[in-house]
Amino acid sequence: MSELSMRVARLHGAGDVRLHTEERPAPATGDHRLVEVTSVGVCGSDLHWFTEGGIGDAVLARPLVLGHEMAGVVRGGPEDGRRVAIDPAIPCGGCEPCRAGDGNLCPDVVFAGHGSCDGGLRQFLTWPAHRLHPLPDTLSDDDGALLEPLGVALHALDLGHVRMAATVAVVGCGPIGLLLVQLARRHGATRVLATEPLPHRMAVAETFGAEAVDETAAAVADVVFEVSGSDAAVATALRLARPGARVVLVGIPDGDRTTFSAAPARRKGLTLVLARRMGEVYPRAISLAARGLVDLGPLVSDVFPLDAAATALSTAAARSGLKVVIRPSS
Repeated sequence: MSELSMRVARLHGAGDVRLHTEERPAPATGDHRLVEVTSVGVCGSDLHWFTEGGIGDAVLARPLVLGHEMAGVVRGGPEDGRRVAIDPAIPCGGCEPCRAGDGNLCPDVVFAGHGSCDGGLRQFLTWPAHRLHPLPDTLSDDDGALLEPLGVALHALDLGHVRMAATVAVVGCGPIGLLLVQLARRHGATRVLATEPLPHRMAVAETFGAEAVDETAAAVADVVFEVSGSDAAVATALRLARPGARVVLVGIPDGDRTTFSAAPARRKGLTLVLARRMGEVYPRAISLAARGLVDLGPLVSDVFPLDAAATALSTAAARSGLKVVIRPSS
């Protein structure tokens, strides 16, 4: 492979990931920077693409490079050698949601690893400089990749309006759910209830201070975060919520459908909120992680090189661990 080429993993169809050798991006000019990608976390939304060939109403139209939880190193220019976390979203900046500070709701947002925008499962990419966040020396490259799911969890916490001394429930203890357990504790929740069918994930939630509950638990939660996407998880979230509670739906459902029994939710007068990615929370996420207020390290359970991207995605889909990380440049 020449110095002007790079390795790239592309999704050609459901379950069909192929490794390619492609031309390396030219050093960017203006507002863009060339970044060597060092760490990419596999997200649940990547698994929708991998297992279904799409997500929601978006379907695979061409071989796509997945990966939006990214960290890397700037190559060339005045910031040469700077380690960065890569915000995967590029809002238009001019629409009404953008002007209101809700860039995550921008209808024209460009998002890495989605639609026509290739993501991080490649050795190099070019990206706008203002979407690159310097990483403190105290954070590893894998930590930098996990700042994206931390940002999603932080945005969900904001939507939950969690008050001091509240009781919080988290339904689904994958990486984002485990981050929400930590954030709720840091935010002053006196009880954090958690449900998770996989014992190894529930065990980690308990180490972070969660209290395991089952279907017999009382409806006592002031705020519930549903982080699974299944109808069963939504039903559990609605059941754990006390009357007048707030339920934040973070999980992305298979088949782009969520159904639940309306009568119990209506009788409780619940407020349902749907989370869309994250707002401009990267600086806050970096501060939390750098100060040790959120522990990212224990979430990484499996690490793969880019050559094993298909195996990495299959491992993540099996949910035998926690966060699967791919290192394109190793």
